[in-house]
Amino acid sequence: MPPTNPVATSERQFHAIKPCPRPNVRLVCFPHSGGSAGYFRTWKSVLPEGVELLAVRYPGREERLCDPFAEDMNELAGAIANACARFDDAPLAFFGHSLGSLVAYEVAVRLAARHGITLRALFASSCAAPWLAPRLGLGDADDEALIARVGQLGGTDMCVFDNLELRELIMPAIRADYRLLDRYTEPATTPLDCPVHAYYGTQDKGVGADAVAAWSRASARAFSTRTFPGGHFYLAEHLPELARDLFARLEAPPARRPTRSNLLFVLA
Repeated sequence: MPPTNPVATSERQFHAIKPCPRPNVRLVCFPHSGGSAGYFRTWKSVLPEGVELLAVRYPGREERLCDPFAEDMNELAGAIANACARFDDAPLAFFGHSLGSLVAYEVAVRLAARHGITLRALFASSCAAPWLAPRLGLGDADDEALIARVGQLGGTDMCVFDNLELRELIMPAIRADYRLLDRYTEPATTPLDCPVHAYYGTQDKGVGADAVAAWSRASARAFSTRTFPGGHFYLAEHLPELARDLFARLEAPPARRPTRSNLLFVLA
C-alpha cells in the first residue's frame, strides 16, 4: 500500500498551490492580516522543480469561511503546528508575510518544542521581530479605522470596500486578525535551530531596518536581511527576484553563526 499523502490528510489547514509527489522541500506560506491562502496563487509560476508550495488556510475565510476565528496566537499556531507535524517526508520551510511572519515563527517554535521538527529555514517578510510586534488597538475599532489602516499598507484594491456585500464578507477576517495581534504576548526567546531571513520594502513606513534586524534573536544559525524597492507589499512587484533569493538560500547549507573566536579571526 502506498504511503498516505501528508498534504491530503491536512487539506483543511492548507491549500496546495503546487502539489509535488516527492518534494525536495515543502514551503508553507502564511498570509498577512485579513489575507487568505489564495494570495499565494501567483507563486506557482516562480517555483523550481521539486518544491511543493502550500498556503495556510486561516479559519473564517475562503474554504474555512464557517470556521470560527482563532481567539489568540496560541490557538492558531498550535493547530497549524499539529497539522505541519505530519509533514515528515521532506524538509520544511516557512514564509510569512506581515502578520503571517509572526504566525510562522510561533508555529516553528511549537514544531520544535512539541514535535522535534526543525525547519530548513524561516523567511519573515514585512514584519518587525516578534519582540517588537505592535499592538495597534484595532481589534475593536470601527470599520472606517480598519479600512484606513488597510489603505495605509497598500496592496489592496480599496474598491472592494465600496461593495457592501464584499465589505461584510471581508471585514470580520481583518478585525479578527488585528484582535489576534492585539492579544499577542511577548514570545519566548529560545532561538530556532534554523536560519532566519528577513525581507522588507525600503518605503514601508511601518517596518524599519532596526525592527527587522531584531529578528536575529530568533535564530541560532544564520541570519540575513534583504530590502526591495516598495512598501509593505513590495513582493507584488518583485516576486521573481524574491523567489530567486529565497530558493537560493534554501539550497545553501544552514551554517551556524560564527563563534566569538571565529568572528575575531574574520575581522583581523
